[in-house]
Amino acid sequence: MRRSASALNVALLLIVSAACVRAQAADATRGKELYESRCTGCHSLDQDRIGPRHRGLIGRKAGAVEGFEYSPALRASRIVWSAQTLDRWLSGPERLIPGQRMNYSVPEAADRAALIAYLEAIGP
Repeated sequence: MRRSASALNVALLLIVSAACVRAQAADATRGKELYESRCTGCHSLDQDRIGPRHRGLIGRKAGAVEGFEYSPALRASRIVWSAQTLDRWLSGPERLIPGQRMNYSVPEAADRAALIAYLEAIGP
């Protein structure tokens, strides 16, 4: 009886893990679509535009892309971009860093999560 219960627990864990991986991939796919429709007017993955490039954003200090002209407020911030800080930023940039220059927010939590999943997936 114990052996079958343990096997059942392992099977359930594998099923849940696989579902989580599929959900993350779906979020990143949706995030790419959102990025292309909402972000590319000002940003690119590999080129600075109106806003700085985004490849390698996760783990980077805010205001640290060499050669990009950031607001003094963003340069002075001590933020390092993570899923949590990006979520706060995207929900209200001015609330997180008063005096910054990005005049755009993403009000829907699911959209923010998808965008962040995409930015995490693209890597450095």
